[in-house]
Parts: sequence; C-alpha cells; structure tokens
Amino acid sequence: IENMNIVMKSISFLFFVHSCSSLQCYVCDNQDSNSGKCLTTVDQCRPEYDMCQTEIKWGTMPYWQAGADKQFYISKRCATRQHCEKIMKKYMPRCTHVWYEDWKCSECCAGDKCNYFIISSATNYRASLIPVLLLALFIYKW
Repeated sequence: IENMNIVMKSISFLFFVHSCSSLQCYVCDNQDSNSGKCLTTVDQCRPEYDMCQTEIKWGTMPYWQAGADKQFYISKRCATRQHCEKIMKKYMPRCTHVWYEDWKCSECCAGDKCNYFIISSATNYRASLIPVLLLALFIYKW
C-alpha cells in the first residue's frame, strides 16, 4: 500500500506539472465580435500546441457572395507554429481591411491567453469609419 501511495502521488504531481506548463488560449469559432465566448472561453492546449491563433474574417457567410450584408467572423484557437505560419501566409494576400471586399487575416502569439485582443475589433473598425465619412463629406462640400 505504501508503494501504491507513492505511485499515485507521483502520477498526481506529474499531471499537475503538465497541466501547469501547458499553454492556455482563448477559443471561439466564427463569433460576430470579440466579446462573450471569445473572451470567456479558455482552452488548456495540448502539449504540441505552442501558439495561440486568432483569425478575423470580414464578409458574408457561408457563401461569401457579392452584395450580401457583411460582418466580422472571429475565431480563436490553440495552434502549432507551423500551422500559424501556413495560415498567415495563405491569408496575407487577402488581408486588406477594405470594407467593401471580403478579407481574412490571421495572427499568432506565444504566451498564456495572449490572443485576448484581435487584429481589428468590429466596434473600433466601425467607429473609425465615421470620422472618415465626415471628412469626405466636409471636403466634398468645401
């Protein structure tokens, strides 16, 4: 029984050390803003995942069609460095932030819960459009 006790304590200790050393990332899938689930759901990443990834898409879903109402789609997850580099390279040509085009961007970071913020928050993006439109109107009237 003494040996069994030592074995159980050792296993418990190893599990505790492993869970403490694993990366933690915020996780969500295709949410329309960086709030709610995207800021409250945290995943303990598997050991092979060494990065937290954030993807932001602007467009129509699921069929990405011209003329449809556009909105943000935010996804966060645990990822490997290789996957992050692959996705960032894939999305780079489409990461334009042009409001009338569909676009996708991806960003990765290393560190517990480092993907709290996103590349372009929906509220900030919409708010920054108002001064630009007012300036354009002012220039047009001038």
